[in-house]
Amino acid sequence: MSKKKKTTHVVPNKEKGGWDVKKGGQKKPISRHRKKSTAVDKARKISKKEKSELVIHGKDGKIQRKDSHGGNPHPPEG
Repeated sequence: MSKKKKTTHVVPNKEKGGWDVKKGGQKKPISRHRKKSTAVDKARKISKKEKSELVIHGKDGKIQRKDSHGGNPHPPEG
């Protein structure tokens, strides 16, 4: 049985503008921010606390960057 990896996402809010911080698989945001940098800072704190993967999306919704904050079954070597 595989354990599902926890994720925290920064995504654009296309209806209201700005940026949302969401947990993977959830529709309701944890928080909303006018600036992407503020949303990323908040999401990074949550991700570090929960040892989850941080997934940052661009305005088009595509993934721009991923940062692992623990819980990675295959950490990078060296």
